Amino acid sequence: MRHLVVLAATLMLGATASAGEVRAPASFLSPDLRALQDDPSRHPGWLWVDGGEALWREAPRSGRPSCEGCHGPIDGMRGVAARYPAVASDGALLNLEARIERCRTDNQQAPAFGYESEALLSLTAAIALRSRGLPVAVETEGAAAQHLAAGKRFYETRQGQLNLSCGQCHDENVGRRLRGDVISSGVGTGFPAYRLEWNTLGSLHRRLRACSLGVRATQLPYGAYDYVALELYLAARARGLPVESPGIRR
Repeated sequence: MRHLVVLAATLMLGATASAGEVRAPASFLSPDLRALQDDPSRHPGWLWVDGGEALWREAPRSGRPSCEGCHGPIDGMRGVAARYPAVASDGALLNLEARIERCRTDNQQAPAFGYESEALLSLTAAIALRSRGLPVAVETEGAAAQHLAAGKRFYETRQGQLNLSCGQCHDENVGRRLRGDVISSGVGTGFPAYRLEWNTLGSLHRRLRACSLGVRATQLPYGAYDYVALELYLAARARGLPVESPGIRR
């Protein structure tokens, strides 16, 4: 109870969303930030998109084909990001970053880019852009069901020294302010996103690690299963909402 009092003391009352309502992240942005997100000529994230499009066409040093050599022009990736995370043929749950890395190591026989690397962020942003405006449509049944359940458990579990769950912010206090930020519905449809605080593009897992740190819980490694399962659950919550990546965040 003491931790909830501490949280309440930092919350500034404002308009809250209806119970159970999940809103698109853009609806929580200020008019200026929303305009910036919608303007490729001013959105700094487009620098990474441009880099990703170049990487798509570039063959690796291994001599294997480029991404374009296998998949064709990058515009053929339309709709792909809206379906991730997804379960691979071997049963592993992969987000878009992990899918790219598998293609890189297995098909191109080249070293992995590494989480939060400029190359991986760039390719992820360039591919995700092709789904911008399309509704999130992740698979949640069949092989995905167990991973969805794991993500839901993570979302609902109290964590860290503050003993808070994800839902206590992103369900119970949506629309209120916490240290100057508007609390959103907590879905990841805008990632990779350019965050003004970071002054760079970052993945959803970078944001999740920041949330873990905020409640004084253990920060998991980038790409950790619990974060990917949570990413699936957040995508399921966002079903039908438009992909916004690359987004802008304060």
